[in-house]
Amino acid sequence: MHQVQENPTQAVGPVTAEDCALLLAALRDAVPLVQCITNAVVTNVTANVLLALGAAPAMVDIPGEARQFAPVASAVLVNLGTPTGSQREAMLEAADAANGAGTPWVLDPVAVGFLTVRTQTAAELVALRPGIIRGNASEIIALAGAGAGGRGVDSLDEPAAALDAARLLASRHGSVVAVSGAVDMIVAPSGAVVGVANGTPLLTQVTGGGCALGAVMAAFAALTEDPLLAAVAATGAYTIAAEHAAAVASGPGTFGAQFLDALSAITPDDVRRRLTLQAGS
Repeated sequence: MHQVQENPTQAVGPVTAEDCALLLAALRDAVPLVQCITNAVVTNVTANVLLALGAAPAMVDIPGEARQFAPVASAVLVNLGTPTGSQREAMLEAADAANGAGTPWVLDPVAVGFLTVRTQTAAELVALRPGIIRGNASEIIALAGAGAGGRGVDSLDEPAAALDAARLLASRHGSVVAVSGAVDMIVAPSGAVVGVANGTPLLTQVTGGGCALGAVMAAFAALTEDPLLAAVAATGAYTIAAEHAAAVASGPGTFGAQFLDALSAITPDDVRRRLTLQAGS
């Protein structure tokens, strides 16, 4: 994710900046309720990001309640960052219940590949066909069975290297696959690729910079039946807000606070003017 270009491209294939702007406006009106089964490191960050943007977080992540809540939620996030045995059970419950109720859900397969429990859990979850899969390049490659993963949450691969793996996952499971990086690459089941070239390196220097994006994708997925549009619009709003925050921050510490303010302040017009889309290959 990097600084906005001077002449942004605002339409790639079926996705336009205008559509993304309208979806942000719809989010503010709807205040979608996002069930987050996420990791202990980023729970507070994730909740604050959703609140700042205009959504409502619900950290319902224990067995029994997770299944109960998923049909009531507007969308569900399943994040594998720190999976306990109890949380693993809750993830599978929530994904199954979401599918039964038609609730959109997002899978973030954090650090899959080398670590056995989360990799097996991710395989079970991806078989349940999440609407969106979001991860870094190494995670997406590992989830597709083509690599051993990265260094924890850090990717050892560039997004372009993960495109074949993303296409494989998308076609096999019918999911939109979002690969985070300097340019976020978002792949549809059809094989179409949309790049979002907004953002700042500061997102990689604060806890939850990637994980919270998964929750934002879930919030946007609650508002449209087009998961490709949801993933692109979420990434655009998130990374444009990050650009605003980076412009006034003096480092990672102040960036974290400024980012919440920027998410709260971002407008549909900001998305219309600043969103930089790229056609993938």
